[in-house]
Amino acid sequence: MNRRVVVTGMGCVTPLGTSPEDLWGRLQRGESGVDYTQSFDASQFPTTFSAEVRNWDIADEGEDPAVWKQRGRHSQFAAGAAKQAVVQSGFAKTVDPTRFGVYLGSGEGQQDFETFTRMVLSAIEEKDKIDVAAFIKTGIETLCPIAELEQEPNMPSGHLASMFNAQGPNANCLTACAASSQAIGEARELIRRGDADVMLSGGTHSMIHPFGVTGFNLLTALSTRNDDPQGASRPFDRDRDGFVLGEGAAMVVLEELEHAKARGAQIYGEIKGYGSTADAFRITDTHPEGRGAISCIRAAFADAGISADQIDYINAHGTGTSVNDKVETLAIKKAFGELAYKIPVSSTKSMMGHLIAAAGATELIVCLFAMRDSVLPPTINQETPDPDCDLDYIPNQVRESKCDMALSNSFGFGGQNISLIVSRCD
Repeated sequence: MNRRVVVTGMGCVTPLGTSPEDLWGRLQRGESGVDYTQSFDASQFPTTFSAEVRNWDIADEGEDPAVWKQRGRHSQFAAGAAKQAVVQSGFAKTVDPTRFGVYLGSGEGQQDFETFTRMVLSAIEEKDKIDVAAFIKTGIETLCPIAELEQEPNMPSGHLASMFNAQGPNANCLTACAASSQAIGEARELIRRGDADVMLSGGTHSMIHPFGVTGFNLLTALSTRNDDPQGASRPFDRDRDGFVLGEGAAMVVLEELEHAKARGAQIYGEIKGYGSTADAFRITDTHPEGRGAISCIRAAFADAGISADQIDYINAHGTGTSVNDKVETLAIKKAFGELAYKIPVSSTKSMMGHLIAAAGATELIVCLFAMRDSVLPPTINQETPDPDCDLDYIPNQVRESKCDMALSNSFGFGGQNISLIVSRCD
């Protein structure tokens, strides 16, 4: 069985917009969602800025804030984005709940840094000695068991199943920056082989907290351009110095083509190809010859049954780290040959930061809009050419260009590589 899978609904809660149309409008204008961090005092950190979701509340999506009070920030983002996607799709009353599933790429929830700190302080006896019993006692007295449970990465998918009575397959993958793209690819496979008719898929993540920022600073992965937050995310630019940490969620409703047609659904595009590989190299370093990324792109071509010359636009992983951008450029050249210089490429992370597990799903939505409007979003902050990054990155200004088929790349720590191809649906 090889059924065709289409997108019939979209939703997002991001630093650059809390609905798909809002996000798309700001991307076209080349705006930035990056600013100094407000969710905690980051003034003493090596990186003092991030791309936060601001001026949004779960109540904005018609949900009761009291119900969600103890649920994780990642779950709230997921619920908001999912509500938008499901409402837009309009399938809720026409689907068999046992044929409707959820597949997310969700990261862990925010850690309770303040309570953890109190637990540590209560356990310090003297230099280099910790009273473990005191640590546990303080934890039992102060930690909220529901809040602890809500930190788990599988909780958003469980909440969404309950919200929408999705009784079919339910899964979550956490493959770092590739997670939501992988979730969409795998959700598509469930529909293709007949295990479901409709899947709610995408990703959600929030790591803008002391633990998350400390970890990425230790890896020297974050930009430290503290005097210019909005200019800090600069993929493919010679002066790039790391990515900008973001947060949020993006969801799509995936549906078997005939099922969608039968109910008269609006179709935004078809998931045409899916490639998944591993670098089998180092945990935080991309293979220097881009072998995993190259084979991933080629696998997506093969799955879609297309040739490289059919791709009109590439939404790059494009983090703004020195290694990623150089190797992704190399991989595109190897996968596309001489065509690589003719195909427009951009990184929308330049405007909304890196949403980690939610990044790929957000960027897939961007590709769907690019096809709808024949408009390609820019890579902002690309000011100084880099000899190692010499493709057409649509610098700084939106471009009108026909787009019938797009490639979206997501490459994660651990060497995970995912490529998705979306096309207009004939």
